[in-house]
Amino acid sequence: VQLVESGGGSVKAGGSLRLSCAASGVTYAGTHDINCMGWFRQAPGKEREGVAVIYQHGIRTHYANSVKGRFTVSRDKFNNTIYLEMNNIKPEDTATYYCAADRLKCLQDKWDEPSWNNWGQGTQVTVS
Repeated sequence: VQLVESGGGSVKAGGSLRLSCAASGVTYAGTHDINCMGWFRQAPGKEREGVAVIYQHGIRTHYANSVKGRFTVSRDKFNNTIYLEMNNIKPEDTATYYCAADRLKCLQDKWDEPSWNNWGQGTQVTVS
């Protein structure tokens, strides 16, 4: 599975940004099954953390407490693409944002641990 993120950039606090992640090589078998897709982020000097994840086409979603009410994750059922709509962005949202995919991780209690099978290269979000 290949995951390619886009949409990062620089934004002022209070602004909005939309990230996209397109998946290819999906076969719905083993590690190539991506029922779960989501977003993680890693700020300099900090561990990678879960931000928002989605199961299939939105049957279930999870959000980090720090982004609830500000970020929205969605999934296009036709092309295995997910989006992260980021509103009221704060300086503490500055990080590299990674797309992740896995068969069942998003259904687990520890969905926010960075142990998912498939990862993108990341896209930088800088808030000033």
